[in-house]
Amino acid sequence: MAVCPAEEARELMRQWVETWRQAGDELAAQRRVEIESTNTQEAVQQIFGSDGMTDGLPPRQTSGLVEQQAWFARLRR
Repeated sequence: MAVCPAEEARELMRQWVETWRQAGDELAAQRRVEIESTNTQEAVQQIFGSDGMTDGLPPRQTSGLVEQQAWFARLRR
């Protein structure tokens, strides 16, 4: 018995959706690892350059969100 084109297309679409669902899960896990392993202080220095304010300081134990917002405010001026 032959498979009708509509059923075949539906099956291909189902496989496509399932493939991307699995890929999405794996990409989300990879993104999480990359975010957690990022050195925020180094990233800020790469983006904004070093003005010497943070040279020699130990890494912060906070998320850096407050500092990030301060940098953005400085850039707006």
